[in-house]
Parts: sequence; structure tokens; C-alpha cells
Amino acid sequence: MNSYDDIMKNIEACDDKIIEVLNERLAYTEEITKYKAEHHMPILRHEEEVRQLKNLAGKYSNHPYKEEFEEIFRSISVSSRKIQAEVLFPKNIVLIGFMGAGKSSLASYLSENFYMRTVETDREIVQREGISIPEIFELYGEEYFREKETEVIRELGTGSRKVISVGGGAVMRDENVKHMKASGVIVLLTATPKAILDRVKGSTERPLLNGKMNEDYIATLMKKRSARYEEVADLTIDTTDKTIPDVCEAVISKITASGSQTTKTVLS
Repeated sequence: MNSYDDIMKNIEACDDKIIEVLNERLAYTEEITKYKAEHHMPILRHEEEVRQLKNLAGKYSNHPYKEEFEEIFRSISVSSRKIQAEVLFPKNIVLIGFMGAGKSSLASYLSENFYMRTVETDREIVQREGISIPEIFELYGEEYFREKETEVIRELGTGSRKVISVGGGAVMRDENVKHMKASGVIVLLTATPKAILDRVKGSTERPLLNGKMNEDYIATLMKKRSARYEEVADLTIDTTDKTIPDVCEAVISKITASGSQTTKTVLS
């Protein structure tokens, strides 16, 4: 039997081999990510990832350490997606749009699949103030809330690889837009008034809709803001009949296709 020291040396030799193979594996990940971007191929290909994992599972299905193998290969998949994000869009993604357009859902999905830090300006304000947004409006008024919103947007603009979801009225201030443009690509999410109502009608955290939770009022409020939204957006996507994965793929594809440049794009 080998001595303890001999066994440890063998383990270290195995680790060296693992590092060498992982370097090769991750280099191929970078290569295929760039290929997808250059040829406008879908970046998120969950079916492909599932197929790969299933194929691998068949090679160790009877192994006593099957669960450990599964954990290792899932971790490699996670690392691969993280590398994709770093290669494809190193800048921030700023999500704007009317309440209920899907900003929070898309931000969560981007964070989960590409490991970008997600920040919602409304939630950040609530954490800092220690009270809800309706309470801020009631106690201090909308102007106070807007000042705090600008403060948060300015601070969040530093750094990179964040998904910043801003409140529905944030783009009405030029100062906010300036900070958004400087920090990344502005993505406008839209939806029909009916779709918006269906998504927010159960919420009590929409002070601008208090007592006016109906399709006509939402349409009126959206019309007041739509021109401004379209003016500042680099990319516009209608989320009405799209799933969040579909919206995510559209955002990523257009950002990577333009090389993260601010060329206006509208997707229906």
C-alpha cells in the first residue's frame, strides 16, 4: 500500500490534470460564445445544456459517486454561463418601462442565468428609508421620492455587469437618464395596458394606481410617458405575449449583435 505522502502526491498530480483540462474546456466555452455572437445564434440554449448533462450522466450512471459527478458537471455549466456573460456584455443593463412590464422578472432571470448582480432602485430606496414606497409618498411626497431615486441611480451607475431595474417614472428626469446612459445599455420593456393590469392588479405597492386600478387609467398614464421612454431607450421589446426566457434571449442577442453599442432597436 502507498504511504500517506505518496497518496497525497497522486492527488496533487490528479489536480494538476484537472486544472489543465478545465483550462482547455473553458477556452472552448469562450470560443463557442464568440461564435454564437458573431453568427447571431441563441445564447441561452437550455435544451443543449440538458442534452449535454444527460449524455454525461449516461457515462457515470452506475458509478458509486454519481451524485458527486452530477454536482461537478453542473458547477462547470454554471461557470460556462458566467464566462458567456463576461464575454458578451461587460457593461450594465438598465431596464426601464411602465410598472408591470416585466423588469423585475427579467432582472431575476438575467441574474440567475448570467450571474450579474441585480439591483432594483425601488427596493434599494425602501431598504435605505426603512418604509414602503406608498409610505414615502404619503409622508414626504413624490418629489422627495424622486430625489432619493436619482441618488440611488447615480450611485448604481458605478461598476459594471449589473442589471439595474429602475422605477416607472425614473426616466422623466434628465439627470437620471444621463447616469443610465453612462453606465450601460438602456432596455425599454413595454406591454399592452391589459397585460399591465393583469400583472399588477393584485399589488398594493403601486401608489400611482391607488384607487385607479383600471385599464383606461393605465393607458392614459402610459401615453404620457411613452414618448420619453422611446426617446431614451437603446432597445425596445414588447413583452405582452413573450415568456421571460424569450425576452431575455432577445435582449442578449441584440446587445451582443450591436457590440453593446447604443443603436436603437425595436422588437415587437
